[in-house]
Amino acid sequence: MNGTIASSVRRKKAVKDTAYQVICLLLGIMIAAPILYAVSISFMRPSEVMSRELHLLPERLYTGNYVTTVKQTNIFRFMLNSFLVAFISSAVRIITSSLAAFSFAFFDFKGKNVLFFLVLTALIIPTDVLLIQNYFTVAGMHLLNTYLGMMVVFFVLPMNIYIMRQNFMSYSRDLKEAAMIDGCGNFRFYSNILLPSSKPIITTVFISSFVGTWNTYLWPLMVTNVDEMRTAQVAITMLNTVDSSPYGTVMAASVIILIPSVLIFVLFQRRVVGGIMAGAVKG
Repeated sequence: MNGTIASSVRRKKAVKDTAYQVICLLLGIMIAAPILYAVSISFMRPSEVMSRELHLLPERLYTGNYVTTVKQTNIFRFMLNSFLVAFISSAVRIITSSLAAFSFAFFDFKGKNVLFFLVLTALIIPTDVLLIQNYFTVAGMHLLNTYLGMMVVFFVLPMNIYIMRQNFMSYSRDLKEAAMIDGCGNFRFYSNILLPSSKPIITTVFISSFVGTWNTYLWPLMVTNVDEMRTAQVAITMLNTVDSSPYGTVMAASVIILIPSVLIFVLFQRRVVGGIMAGAVKG
């Protein structure tokens, strides 16, 4: 009798697991389908793209779209600009977020709860609302057409402060007090003990920040007006005037720009998921 019940439970569990996997597979296909179709279009001739008949796959691989992309835009210079902006912004964001999170987690000072409440409130403010004011601020600092002007708005993100603060809250204050007794100062405790033990969260913050900054389009477009300072996302709009049918070249540029983000997620997806889960559990 018990064996029959156990067998029935296992069958139900197997059915649920199978159904869950099928649903996840279907959702994955739905999400990946536009990307795969964009890759397919990037290898199509203009006549195929503009045809009234639906072409899911190119009749023959056509690399002319990629050649046009490279010739018509300095896309690799734009990608270098995007890399510098994304990498430096992400590195600075880790420093600012971790220092703010450290103070919220380990120090008691007047107005601490109010300041943290303001950080949480900032999470609900759409970034687009601040674009105009940020532009006038950067222009007033004479930072237009500079790397610093493109990066400065990405140096701090309230969400990163919240995530790192939740992670630091999982550490006992006794650890800090013991370190202080042994002669370890606040900054040494932060840099030699806290940060090395928080690598999963730091990796998650860095990668998510890098990808998000890499894919930013509107802000770099607003603060730059010379080709030498353009970013990769802006290169796509420059291809709209190549010919009467620029869709293939636009998709080719999109595929080229997408490669770094895909590589980062493929190489570090376990660390990203692990860091997110660790932050959720510790919070």
